[in-house]
Amino acid sequence: MNYLIDAVNWVLDPANYEGPGSIPARILEHLLFTFVTLVMASAIAIPIGYAIGHTGRGVGVAVSVSGGLRALPTLGILTLVGLSVGIGLTAPYVALTILAIPPVLAGAYTGFGAIDRGTIDAARAVGMSEGQIVRKVEVPLGLPLLIGGVRSAVLQVVATATLAAYVADFGLGRFLFTGLKTRDYAQMLGGSILVILLALTLEGIFALIQRLVVPRGVTAGRTTDIRSRATRP
Repeated sequence: MNYLIDAVNWVLDPANYEGPGSIPARILEHLLFTFVTLVMASAIAIPIGYAIGHTGRGVGVAVSVSGGLRALPTLGILTLVGLSVGIGLTAPYVALTILAIPPVLAGAYTGFGAIDRGTIDAARAVGMSEGQIVRKVEVPLGLPLLIGGVRSAVLQVVATATLAAYVADFGLGRFLFTGLKTRDYAQMLGGSILVILLALTLEGIFALIQRLVVPRGVTAGRTTDIRSRATRP
């Protein structure tokens, strides 16, 4: 209990809110790292997931690859890449991007795959091209599941991004590694508390976004009006 009290006091200590290595600065670094990692993972996973979901081909390969990437030890990848490229953020970006790809990829192709095929057939029946079907039907209807995949990736990256401090002076993980080195357990536990609070905050934000992106017709339990979509420019 004393460790917990000391950790809370460390988090609330005004002295830890000033300077380049302060709590606000480390939180911003952690958020920036998470955002960049998710952008890189999404740029890779979303187009592939959409192609798989739209065509229905390669699902088995995607599941196998996703499972394989999930099984890779992040610390091992970080160490291996770090030994190759040296100290800096390159190794953490590579390792965490690999970690974030599977949930985003799964959210992208399952979002398309969960759409009623009758809806897709109706879109084709009214003359929509494949591109229009993707943009006006599949992307909007599959967005909630995609956001769910991104939400899962965010939590994994935020929690694991503490490892970035293993090879770089960056993020909230710096408090954990510094506290371990100096046996400042209040700082270690305080840094862990900050990571937990940040993860819970982002979880709440993405849970809200996931609810907001559900199309109104789906929310109300109605079939999406394909003809109205087809007439939009």
